[in-house]
Amino acid sequence: MRLALTPCAASIRYALVGSVLLSGMAFATTPVTSTTPPANIERLIISGSRVVERIDEVPSSVTLIDNATLNQDLKVSSELQNILAMRVPGLAPSSGTSSNAGQTLRGRKALILIDGVPQSTPLRNGSLDMRSVDANAIERIEVIKGATSIYGNGAAGGIINYITKKPGDSKAQVNLGASSKFSTVKFEDSAGYRFNAGVDGSLEKFSYVLNAVTEETGLQRDAEGDVPGLVYGLSETKTQNLFTKLQYQFTDAKSLQFTYNYYEAQQNADLVDVSGSINSGVKTYAIKDTSGKPKLGEPQGPKGNHNVTLKYVDDALLDSTQMVLDAYGQKIDNMFFFSSSLANPSEGYSGGQSIILSEKIGLRANFNTEVDWDNIVTNFVYGVDALQDISSQPLEDGRIWVPEMDMTNLAFYLQTKWVIFDDWVIKAGVRQDSVDLSVKDYSTLKLCASATQCTESIDVKGGDLGFNATTYNLGLRYTGSSFASPFISYSQGADISDLGLLLRAAAVNDIALIKSQAAIIDNYEIGISGYVDAFSYELAAFFSESELGTSSKYDAVSGAYVPIRAPQEIWGYEAQVSYAWLDNLSTGMSYSFVEGKDTEKDEYLDGQIISPPKFTATLDWQPTDNSNISLAYLYIGDRDRFEPINGAYVGSQGPVEHYNIVNLSSSYQINDWTLSLGVENLFNEDYYSARSQSFTFKGYNTKGLGTTMNVGVSYQF
Repeated sequence: MRLALTPCAASIRYALVGSVLLSGMAFATTPVTSTTPPANIERLIISGSRVVERIDEVPSSVTLIDNATLNQDLKVSSELQNILAMRVPGLAPSSGTSSNAGQTLRGRKALILIDGVPQSTPLRNGSLDMRSVDANAIERIEVIKGATSIYGNGAAGGIINYITKKPGDSKAQVNLGASSKFSTVKFEDSAGYRFNAGVDGSLEKFSYVLNAVTEETGLQRDAEGDVPGLVYGLSETKTQNLFTKLQYQFTDAKSLQFTYNYYEAQQNADLVDVSGSINSGVKTYAIKDTSGKPKLGEPQGPKGNHNVTLKYVDDALLDSTQMVLDAYGQKIDNMFFFSSSLANPSEGYSGGQSIILSEKIGLRANFNTEVDWDNIVTNFVYGVDALQDISSQPLEDGRIWVPEMDMTNLAFYLQTKWVIFDDWVIKAGVRQDSVDLSVKDYSTLKLCASATQCTESIDVKGGDLGFNATTYNLGLRYTGSSFASPFISYSQGADISDLGLLLRAAAVNDIALIKSQAAIIDNYEIGISGYVDAFSYELAAFFSESELGTSSKYDAVSGAYVPIRAPQEIWGYEAQVSYAWLDNLSTGMSYSFVEGKDTEKDEYLDGQIISPPKFTATLDWQPTDNSNISLAYLYIGDRDRFEPINGAYVGSQGPVEHYNIVNLSSSYQINDWTLSLGVENLFNEDYYSARSQSFTFKGYNTKGLGTTMNVGVSYQF
């Protein structure tokens, strides 16, 4: 046996050059949508096992959106939830709003990360985490599918990691951009603006990235020219993002990096909703407020979210060991829309507006040791995660809906990878989580759907809760053939499933009596991928189960939706292919299907969890060296699993009918200038999103955008 002297450090150093090691954990660089994988370029990822590894050695499904693809999609829309829905098989379609509620990954919620730092608020999931950084600050996006405890709580469906831009290795490079997006169906008041400015470069051992974006939308319009409703609406929304990354390279192996990200996106529209219903077949839309009355509530959206990370990297702690230490802090302040369902007439409240407040402090130490036994190369990845998360959901008027939850999480983990005779990869790992959570005494909120439909306020005794979970993963992949590389894997994830939702709907007087224990998700996957010349493909089938899944049920007495915990099984499959017809012409297609049941009642899971089938197709053509044209097609299929109750659908059980969307993006470069044109919903499809069709909640049945054009120009020097 001999210890390898430099391969670990060398591979990590390559990753740094390629902007891979930005989160202290490691992944690959070539997108799934690419054509022939370049044989001479390392394809690395950084989000799957916390160390740099080749994508073709990962025994599970991975989707990568590279910088070229991201910039191409940005010409159509800056909304990350739209980009991800188009590019990631297994991810539910976008709602076309600021919320990613119902946008599950293989039927379960994904953990959103920025450079490995969690943006989700799993203690009280508000589903606003996909919009936590502007796409212009992102180098690429890595998506790992299936339950995983690699990053801890909240990754029941997998992880979506935004890898931010890397500093340049030369003199300053400046990028400036301006664009305007407007409706071609009805131009009136629809034009918005977007400005972005960025600079990056290096000065000897010091390197930097500075990026700023400001964007304001006009009135968005559907295919009939009407403004979609205000519930998570994007009309007249102002977004600002400030991103800074500073790095100092002490030696070739040692560096210190500071990152700060500020994000806000608030809607301040002088509009009121005209509410419809999926049961009546009438859409919800917004009109100008001419009442002259003061507007209820404050602007909805993130009021100003802050992320700070300090990272120290030593690629050569020992001859074959790399160390990454990072500390991070986060403050989230997400304001929701004013809702009449938060009314309590007896106390003078006609409605209310909730806020999710979350503060996190985390510290992580990650080590990677590589050992070479002749024909077996082994990686040992091990470390510790420490996190404190304090989250709550009060109302803007001072009432408490979800009390403050103070959670501490200490976890130890070990991940191993064995490469045997260069043809077989075995991965195995274990993680031990210890979670302590404290909640003070509180009273549930009395809410009235109508004068005669009110919930009861219950005094609940607080206390301390403790969870311990040990989760495992095991995977095998054959890499001896580029044409056929089969894999099989088993992985587990531990999830405290939206504890705040359970606390605010408590029907008992002691939190110890609430089914608040963590859910363990078992995930199984089998698949195969490969390529021949210009053709590449991937096929995968998956199955996951949990004894304590979380969903909701309509309570006819109170008019409220209450959470329920019951065993769930979710299954499905994905297929994707790509082909380069010519050096300048390529196509790609994908299809994904997911379904699930509550196995206790043998009932299908609703639209908050399960999305309809999805098919995508792309065409990329580069007619000249300085021009590009791309078409992206999205088809959402039918899903009709439920019957109406007393003549009406309830909860998230509305039937989904199919719809089609075609997007166009194009660009033309003239020296340092680039002109761009993007069109969303090119053929003006008149449709409701899948979520708008399945959700029966008031104000959610809004139509998707009609034809919307985005014209831009950028300059680089």
